[in-house]
Amino acid sequence: MPPIGRRGFVAGAVLGAMGTGATGMGPAVGASGGGVRHGGRREGEFRGLWIATITNRDFPSRPGLTAAAQRAELVALLDLAVRRRMTAVVLQVRPSADALWPSPHEPWAECLTGVQGRDPGWDPLGTAVAEAHARGLELHAWCNPYRVANHADPARLAANHPVRLHPEWAVTYAGRLYYNPGLPEVRRFVQDAMLDAVRRYDVDALHWDDYFYPYPVAGQVFADDDAYRRYGQGFGSRADWRRHNTDLLVSEMSARIKEVRRSVSFGISPFGVWRNAATDPAGSDTRAGQSYDDQFADTRGWIRKRWIDYVIPQLYWNIGFAAADYAKLVPWWDETVRGTGVRLYLGEALYKVGDPAQPAAWRDPQELSRHVALAKRYPTVGGHCYFAAREAAADPLGALTAVLADDTPRGARRRR
Repeated sequence: MPPIGRRGFVAGAVLGAMGTGATGMGPAVGASGGGVRHGGRREGEFRGLWIATITNRDFPSRPGLTAAAQRAELVALLDLAVRRRMTAVVLQVRPSADALWPSPHEPWAECLTGVQGRDPGWDPLGTAVAEAHARGLELHAWCNPYRVANHADPARLAANHPVRLHPEWAVTYAGRLYYNPGLPEVRRFVQDAMLDAVRRYDVDALHWDDYFYPYPVAGQVFADDDAYRRYGQGFGSRADWRRHNTDLLVSEMSARIKEVRRSVSFGISPFGVWRNAATDPAGSDTRAGQSYDDQFADTRGWIRKRWIDYVIPQLYWNIGFAAADYAKLVPWWDETVRGTGVRLYLGEALYKVGDPAQPAAWRDPQELSRHVALAKRYPTVGGHCYFAAREAAADPLGALTAVLADDTPRGARRRR
């Protein structure tokens, strides 16, 4: 089995070899793309909290709770965000091609009842939007574009699941099911499925994580030969074609969100390394996995073309980490967004704090405080987002409390 990555999800051999942890997820800022945003020590400062639902990581605590109990847990997490002086929560509402709202496109999420497709008796996304806004929090709807299941058996999916109805849409890779990004009909479908949340709910942003094509696993082949034969003519390589597919997903989604509701931000939380300088002179001084080459995700290109409103790179490494030094990546991302109008927030590995399996720096309660202090040197950094809610509640080593003590905002207000 590949090593466990950033959010407790399986991330792939590339990340494990680096000693990092990126998963599938990340979030944004005020949806208006300008104007009044949340207050803080600097105008527009963002402080976000990811709430993961896949495998019941943060919410619900276990599948099969009553609707009332689930609602109470969700409200408690929003109250936690307020106590931790967050300005936004990034709630995972489409974890595995299933939904935390009554979607006409995909079944109810398995994490709610333990049975994919079973009605939980309430509307988690609708409740989250209303209750977050009542507390002065932004609600960012976090979706994973292509993950179908953390297993390889279509028969375990709900009977009305799109992959049961269109098995040709799926690819099995490293024991898991994914939608095939090389099929135009798949790309349109997953956009439709996510846009349903934008149409029906007053979300502040639509947020994507770092999973586009899956993280590479040694000895495994992503079986898209047929799609490449049909649609890959004219490209210099399969890698170029795959990046083109991801570019289309992002650019088309960007345009469609603005057509549906212009006030909604579109943000992505990519793996923290675009490319290494040894591979590309425009890359960072790192020796790590590369999203451009591994997930076929040209994050830098999306920023330069202004297809996204904000970016939250997952900088889940400590200052001084040899392969991917936080202190070297912050200035790279600062330079990348400068002059583009794309808002920059930094993804923070709260989940690593106090973990004996991590480098020694993570057993220092001041490590995250040093991150925040360093980021203040760079004017484009508009805030931080913390992974994840479970650790925000437990506050290992008091690290989050220390961050708040050092960086107390003036208070949060709704952008409207």
